[in-house]
Amino acid sequence: MEVLIRPSITEKSIKDVSQGKYVFYINLKANKVQVAEAVEKLYQAQKIKVQKVNIINITGEEKMIKGRFKIRTKKIKKAIVTLKKGQKIPGFEEK
Repeated sequence: MEVLIRPSITEKSIKDVSQGKYVFYINLKANKVQVAEAVEKLYQAQKIKVQKVNIINITGEEKMIKGRFKIRTKKIKKAIVTLKKGQKIPGFEEK
């Protein structure tokens, strides 16, 4: 099972980078321990150590299409990963 799907690159998530927090979309079955291990393994060349992981479940919502048809959007699970003080992941810098 692949734990990390992709990083979330939004204005809000990039602002949190200065506090050492990084946001990733993750597998719906992943837990905090698996996310921490996956991030440390992915960025082992930079010797990243995860301090804390918070997980957010976003349920799918119903939307109307053409005023008649109801569809349901996908469920999403996000992880906010906090690194130890002074550590950074390359590629997430604010410009």
